[in-house]
Amino acid sequence: MRVVDMHCDTLSVLLRREREGQEVSLRQNDCMVSLEKMRRGDYGLQTFAAFIYAPEAENPLEEALSQIDLFERQMEENEDWIRPVRSYREIEETWDQGLMCALLSVEEGGACKGNPAFLRTLYRLGVRMMTLTWNFENELAYPNQSRREHPHGVVPEEARGLKEKGIEIIEEMERIGMIVDVSHLSDKGFWEVYEHAKKPFIASHSNARSVCPHPRNLTDEMIRALAERGGVAGLNYCAAFLDSDGTGTHAGRLEEMSAHVRHLIKVGGEDLVGLGSDYDGISKTPDMGGCDGIQKLAARLHKDGLTAGQIEKVFYGNVLRVFRELL
Repeated sequence: MRVVDMHCDTLSVLLRREREGQEVSLRQNDCMVSLEKMRRGDYGLQTFAAFIYAPEAENPLEEALSQIDLFERQMEENEDWIRPVRSYREIEETWDQGLMCALLSVEEGGACKGNPAFLRTLYRLGVRMMTLTWNFENELAYPNQSRREHPHGVVPEEARGLKEKGIEIIEEMERIGMIVDVSHLSDKGFWEVYEHAKKPFIASHSNARSVCPHPRNLTDEMIRALAERGGVAGLNYCAAFLDSDGTGTHAGRLEEMSAHVRHLIKVGGEDLVGLGSDYDGISKTPDMGGCDGIQKLAARLHKDGLTAGQIEKVFYGNVLRVFRELL
């Protein structure tokens, strides 16, 4: 079963190791995502995020550019296995050559500093998706709030959403062809994106809040709104976003992943759900390990009653539909 994944954090892990003086390779490593593991898992496309941890990044744009540079170097070294893609046509052409695809995204809208010129620069470098926030306030918007005393470490932010710059950046993203990603965004921000965006948008790595009450997940109302707009939600394998109590104590089991997929389909329809693993930004998934174990999820979904056609939509079809329309 071909795999299209909307989110992993492998670039930031490899860049950190490179800065520590290690030699790094996307082809072969001990990360959750490597090209060898992707091949074994039947990956067609992996979206690689340039992830910025704002408290430690003096210049978020510079940090994003450093990860994009690493991405480009790894693409050049491994062009016999994988190619960077910037459009749906390039995805089709790359697959016709028997190669895997790599798409660039940015996780932390602060990378563009609220400046449309910086956003367009990221686009010219190949970035085709961007979350408006990560876990911290930036020039664009507010995330769901971090609070140490809360059992999830974060609570829904219902009073603050997009800033004026956020609305401006959304409009520019849609104009140039960059996909708006609402994962990590505050609850109020989600609804303001729904109000201001004219095209489909995505939640690249977010689950169902009715199944797991973590504020990083989508409410049923959000799921229906995202589906109505023609967007897609990517299943996140992080245990804290899967467990029924939101604590992560069950360590991200296949049965929980399946429960979220089935709930997302029940509420939003079978055209809503995709994959957004969050690999290398989360702890190990014991039932699957790295990305080479992804076909175990397909088997579990089949066991739990999904048809072959529904599983194909989850694994690649729904995300490709959005890519076809927006890229």
